[in-house]
Amino acid sequence: MGLIQRLRHLIRRPVSASTVGLRRPTSARHDDTIHEDAVRATLHENPNDARAFAALAEIVRRHAAESASAVDPLSAEVDDDATRRAADLAVWSLAEELAGNPRAWFPLIELARLSIVDDREGAMRRLATAAERDPSGAALAEGLAVLRGADLPVEALGLGVGHWRVREHDVIVGRHLALAALEAERPAEARHHLDSMRLHPDHAAVEAVRAEIEPMIDGAERRATT
Repeated sequence: MGLIQRLRHLIRRPVSASTVGLRRPTSARHDDTIHEDAVRATLHENPNDARAFAALAEIVRRHAAESASAVDPLSAEVDDDATRRAADLAVWSLAEELAGNPRAWFPLIELARLSIVDDREGAMRRLATAAERDPSGAALAEGLAVLRGADLPVEALGLGVGHWRVREHDVIVGRHLALAALEAERPAEARHHLDSMRLHPDHAAVEAVRAEIEPMIDGAERRATT
């Protein structure tokens, strides 16, 4: 059973992507109305505003958790796992809704983060699409961070090599790639990525990354020859 199917199986009512985060009756909104409307307006203008997304995700997560845990205290106990999964589903639905905007890449990163364990192939597609939608390289950097955080350095290398534009993207992309190569026990590839960063116009930033990572590569190369 896929991620979304399992999440929906664990809560009583699935959350509709078209209604997630929409205005609710005052009695159920816990004074969130003004804040929610404001962050939704912000996300309408910029679906990649990470702070606005986090704020709205917290609101919909709280609403979903409260709904899932609203059981009869005389007949049932609160299922903490179901409550957590209901909240995750609410965030998933929010990200899915926002990802429909062709300018949106941050929601795709969040969808990949939620699905990386259960649906690696789908997560990789979402990360690739996010990287393609964002010429600045910020989406690529976030995607590489997601993959490295999931202990998938080889997948990070595949994503990065296919989308990295060393002269245009922030040096953090090259840093992620060099570290992913080290985590994959490929010190020669790590050195190649580090050397490629010399093409970047921000020489000070490049030198700071080299100072951090070059000793790590030296150590990995020594270990590989012993």
